[in-house]
Amino acid sequence: MSQLYLQPIISGELGRSAPNAAVDRNHFARGSHTPALFEIDGVPVQKLTEEFGSPLFVFSEHTLRGKARRAREAFKSRYPKTSFAWSFKTNYLGAICRIMREEGWIAEVVSDFEYQKARKLGYEGKDIIFNGPHKPKAILEQALAEGALIQIDNWDELNLIEELVKNAKHPVSVGLRVWLDAGIRPVWSKFGFSLANGEAGRAAERVIGNPHLNLHTLHTHIGTYILTPEAYRVATQKLLALRDHIHSAYDHVVECLNLGGGFPSYSLLHGMAGPAEQVVPPIEAYADAITEVLNRLPAKKRPLLRLESGRHMVDEAGYLLSTVVAVKGMNRHVVSESDMTGRDYKEQIVVGEDPKIGYVLDSGVNLLYTAAWYQLSIKPARIINSPPMPSRIYGCLCMAIDVIRDSIDMPPLKTGDILSLHPVGAYNLVQSMQFIAYRPAAILIAEDGTAHLIRAREVLDDVERSERTPAYLAAKS
Repeated sequence: MSQLYLQPIISGELGRSAPNAAVDRNHFARGSHTPALFEIDGVPVQKLTEEFGSPLFVFSEHTLRGKARRAREAFKSRYPKTSFAWSFKTNYLGAICRIMREEGWIAEVVSDFEYQKARKLGYEGKDIIFNGPHKPKAILEQALAEGALIQIDNWDELNLIEELVKNAKHPVSVGLRVWLDAGIRPVWSKFGFSLANGEAGRAAERVIGNPHLNLHTLHTHIGTYILTPEAYRVATQKLLALRDHIHSAYDHVVECLNLGGGFPSYSLLHGMAGPAEQVVPPIEAYADAITEVLNRLPAKKRPLLRLESGRHMVDEAGYLLSTVVAVKGMNRHVVSESDMTGRDYKEQIVVGEDPKIGYVLDSGVNLLYTAAWYQLSIKPARIINSPPMPSRIYGCLCMAIDVIRDSIDMPPLKTGDILSLHPVGAYNLVQSMQFIAYRPAAILIAEDGTAHLIRAREVLDDVERSERTPAYLAAKS
């Protein structure tokens, strides 16, 4: 046999290299149709966009309360001494925060803005946990005076707090943020004091030695979208070991262990195979991992368990409704009853280097921060009886990087079709940018099925309100 023998290859005319080429050639490889989403909590999608415009953020009160209640039951049924804090940075819309407050969540904030927002929404200082690597002096003074729990992040912050409480009449309760290796990567070493090198222990010693401070909480937050419940078991064990060391060395009992958040929503990272409900562990698995460790302690020695969850609560409660405004596709025909058959269309679509039709939406990545990591589910608002085809979903921004889904199987769409993108309730709205286009309205569908505007669509005055024009320029116009 010749030494120059090369194995057979599939030519590019089939669309993609093996093993995906066969999928492109199979008329039914992606199923016969794409599921549609006609309504959200009983309210037709078409009606929502007609009344409030497109694009449009939609939040389901029913889903949000359901997630909160399931998490509460998962932990409290296993460990009654559990407290929950709502992560404001995940979604600080007033309506969302009020719902979480009604469900019994206190506030967890990470900035002066979020602290002031929580206070304006009616949270008392004692019901606010203050995290973050930067807390300006003015807001620290206010938070300490109002009884908020400051979770100290670094030595400079500890120095400042010691100065601010030096005249306090009673010890001020504080927490220490600790970073540790729970067996997952990356390790979040940006926040808090290191456990492994003894830094956290030294910080605890200094707090305990200050008569104006009371070390109330040991806190860690090991990451985000953690798919391994076992990591929380490890984190709990390590915080308990630090708590035991503090007790034995300084005769001080830390009242609270805060395991932070990071519990995932039912979403998929790019490249992951679904469905998400089979990939992402249920919240009960995380509750088991944490509470099994705590329940080994004698009842009198068990600390208060506190959690700071955001994404897991609100992500699936949020949708973005968006409209197809253009179809891109290398001069390809659109399937119709009077045009090509689905099989013929398939044959045409797989010819060439890029076998995808592109759809441009009236929203972009300026509204969908998490699209960079998560493969958002996208469903049309109508049944389309044509087989799904390889497609690409573009945003409306004048930027080549504005791609919402690089590769997704979609049926043939046309301009005017409304698509629902889900889940998008966590981080997207609060991290959205006013770039090129106005940011859209947001509505809440109440449990009784009524739709309520909870954030108005931006207009020019909203964007320009903080601008100032020098007098010499204004005089020339």
